[in-house]
Amino acid sequence: MAKEDANQIAAHEPIRGVEPYDGPAGGWGALKAVAMAIRDQMGTSTDTRALLKMNQPTGFDCPGCAWPDPQKTSSFEFCENGAKAVTWEATAKRVDVAFFARHSATALWEWSDHQLEDAGRLTHPLAYDSDSDHFVPIGWDEAFARIGAGLRALDDPNQAEFYCSGRASNEAAFLYQLMVRAYGTNNFPDCSNMCHEGTSVGLPQSIGVGKGTVTLDDFDETDAIFCIGHNPGTNHPRMLSTLSAAARRGVPIVVANPMKERGLERFKSPQHPTEMLSPSSTQLASAYHQVRVGGDSAMLKGMMKALFEADAADLAAGGAGLLDRAFIAEHTLGITDLRKDVEATGWEEITRRSGLSKRAIESMAEIYWKAERVILCYGMGITQHANGTANVQELANLLLLRGNMGKPGAGICPLRGHSNVQGDRTVGITEIPGEAMLERLDAHFGITSPRAHGHAAVESLQAMREGKSKALISLGGNLAVAMPDPDACFEAFRKLDLSVNILTKFNRTCLLLAKETIILPCLGRTELDEQAEGPQWITVEDSMSMVHASRGFLKPAASDLKSEPAIVAGMAKATLPDSAIPWDWLVADYDRIRDAIEAVFPDFRDFNTRVRQKGGFRLTVGASERKWNTPSGKAHFLVHPLTGASGEEGALILTTIRSHDQYNTTIYGLNDRYRGITGRRDVIFAHADDLADRGLAHGDLVDIHAGPGRSLNGYTVVAHDIARRSLAAYYPEANCLVQLDDHDRSSGTPSYKSVRVTMAHSSLAANAA
Repeated sequence: MAKEDANQIAAHEPIRGVEPYDGPAGGWGALKAVAMAIRDQMGTSTDTRALLKMNQPTGFDCPGCAWPDPQKTSSFEFCENGAKAVTWEATAKRVDVAFFARHSATALWEWSDHQLEDAGRLTHPLAYDSDSDHFVPIGWDEAFARIGAGLRALDDPNQAEFYCSGRASNEAAFLYQLMVRAYGTNNFPDCSNMCHEGTSVGLPQSIGVGKGTVTLDDFDETDAIFCIGHNPGTNHPRMLSTLSAAARRGVPIVVANPMKERGLERFKSPQHPTEMLSPSSTQLASAYHQVRVGGDSAMLKGMMKALFEADAADLAAGGAGLLDRAFIAEHTLGITDLRKDVEATGWEEITRRSGLSKRAIESMAEIYWKAERVILCYGMGITQHANGTANVQELANLLLLRGNMGKPGAGICPLRGHSNVQGDRTVGITEIPGEAMLERLDAHFGITSPRAHGHAAVESLQAMREGKSKALISLGGNLAVAMPDPDACFEAFRKLDLSVNILTKFNRTCLLLAKETIILPCLGRTELDEQAEGPQWITVEDSMSMVHASRGFLKPAASDLKSEPAIVAGMAKATLPDSAIPWDWLVADYDRIRDAIEAVFPDFRDFNTRVRQKGGFRLTVGASERKWNTPSGKAHFLVHPLTGASGEEGALILTTIRSHDQYNTTIYGLNDRYRGITGRRDVIFAHADDLADRGLAHGDLVDIHAGPGRSLNGYTVVAHDIARRSLAAYYPEANCLVQLDDHDRSSGTPSYKSVRVTMAHSSLAANAA
């Protein structure tokens, strides 16, 4: 949106909670937001000292994003949203026995998601009592006994689903998968299924590993950075310091994203006093291309087409060409098929689908081929589409063409969400385990793990909805709210015989009442974990495969809390009374759990020794060393038809987005500072020209329809700097527009970011008139 358009919008009648924000990312706005979070959640509590321990070698890992810690830490290694995550966990507010005596489950259902979690920390195990319509306290032994009885009562272990949030530690996740496989199923829906499953599925086929290939040091050596489909200012703010340092040394940062995001435009570091006192900020993006929602595949194919054409022209002029032919010959397969596919794709179709001009795409490609070393970063704007896996593989194709894999300063960088979502997968949380891993697990613990593939998230919900799955244990998270199609999901949860949630805070999933509904409160990442052998600490893996320790130190929110490993062990003993696995012995000293992880996963060799080193250690990523763990031993160029946004005239594609006061389904507040939204979430972002084409204007009430029974009604439309024929609305409110069957067939990831919709004047406004 041009500056004059923004001025025109500002000149309109004021709209409640909508006002342009002109400041940079970070800056005084971030400091003010941190101060407000501390005031609202912690008051005068001395637990604010937790912020000084966050992401420090002797402290705890941020419970928010998975951006890695620098080797040389400063006094402050936290960002605004990390601080919000800590204050949210270390809050002085409590949801205790008296709270549940005052509020019935029916009354709590009417609370907003924000109100439910803002009420405070859980303090006691709870069970729903249908006679009184209240959650009532129960003892831990009774809770475990009920869970064990419920799981043993099932006709088949495959009738149970075991969800895992990405905030669970390696130790908790490992014990959890051990319990579930000893029980007899591989049904492991987890949060990866909803975000970066396209990475986990797509990259192994391309380069032999489902993880990123770069380290933080590579950002110091790169010649160009491409940021595609992510918003670091909100979802991984500590990345802004890394991008800022690169920008200051002249590295071009090329952005492709449908919305203009302040965190990719300008940044002022709150931790640099001189910069804070200066009127200037660091310009991040050297070029910003507003690709249409769903148009990434076309844009990437256009970049490769431009590269092939420039390569041919260079060869014709007597040059050596622009492709890394030596790398391609030695390390890859499939270049001929890729070239044929790209050359057969016309520019008209590329520009129509991407929403970008040919010249814009050629300029991106030119920056790419002129750089010797390139890092390509991407987020869920790439993966949460019906073609998300193909998008990831197209990114890999682009990097492989110039050998930008497995050398310093170059590689692929998927930006993970939760701080251990990658680690949970590494230690066994997967519905499709490998035979070698199962053999080692069985040999070490004397069990016989199931071999049949289990359910991922969408499959789990479908099985629950059909009555085939009757029990769900959730290790963290807010699964029902995170999934698409809330009507279908809520119905599925209410059909269960047993529902168990292991949480620090109460949320809406807890209120989807099964025949037996149990809530188990656990310690948070910031809190001291005392077990039989003394204080314990846990480990996590960041998005660049670094494994490091995390040590909580705050007094627990309540004396009756247990750690996640202790809760898993308690459930396991009650469910598997004849098991020979020494659950209590393992939990007494987490070093023993780490020894077991090492025995099952060879990459964790000398685990307890290496993780005690400052900064921890990096797991093996073969592609970082140009070792391709594929059947052929080579990296693969993989060909996909052009899919995604069709580009036909008038069609609108909606993407769901997170606000700046939000982390996944956790809503810290109702503000979205960088987008100019305050105190509300009922808005739709649209291009001013798309509004005019439909006889709409900034501030109108609109209805968004995605099909029968799928609509958002009476939302305020906000003219915003977003690509043409693209809309955006907040997650999870807009999940109602996505059907459970709308997902990538390769990865199972729901298509949260490519929903075909129509938009019109709201019937609610007409009725009111």
